[in-house]
Amino acid sequence: MNEKKDFILASGSVHRLALLKTIGFEPKKTVSANIDESERAHEKPLSFVKRMAFEKAKKAHEDNPNEVIMSADTIVVVNSKILHKSKTPEEQTKVMEALSGKAHKVITSVCVCSKSGKISQRTVTTRILMKKMSDREIKDYVASNEWVGVVGYSIEGLLGAYVKKIIGSYSGVVGLPLYEAKNLLTGEGVL
Repeated sequence: MNEKKDFILASGSVHRLALLKTIGFEPKKTVSANIDESERAHEKPLSFVKRMAFEKAKKAHEDNPNEVIMSADTIVVVNSKILHKSKTPEEQTKVMEALSGKAHKVITSVCVCSKSGKISQRTVTTRILMKKMSDREIKDYVASNEWVGVVGYSIEGLLGAYVKKIIGSYSGVVGLPLYEAKNLLTGEGVL
């Protein structure tokens, strides 16, 4: 059994927690950093994702002083626009039509806040090329409900069969680029 490490994960994502566990970095606890996640006018996707991860780390550190905090944020970008969580099957069908047969980006930013409050941050952009999905494939994917609660899709599920190419970090697409996450944590003495 892995020993829990001396840091707090500021994320409610079961995927991020599972990824950290795979490399033996289970946090001593997880917290949700409730922040306003609204986009600012004219904010670029890269600036947005970095700001979200930073603000989550900062808020979690305010609520848990003298602790090492890790936070992250992941977005899916199509044609320079950020996708948001679909609320209905009809919205998700439009998302799948926008992704089908095209390349898009998944950007994940990771922050680690030291016990003293110093924040280190790394951001990873992964390019994904999707196959052209038939209307039936889109309908079946939407009916699976794998997309509920996530932005765009879950690559580790049914949609993985429609991904032609990944250029970048697979774990970053799932929600946490492990290479960067581990290096940020070890840089703060979490071993």
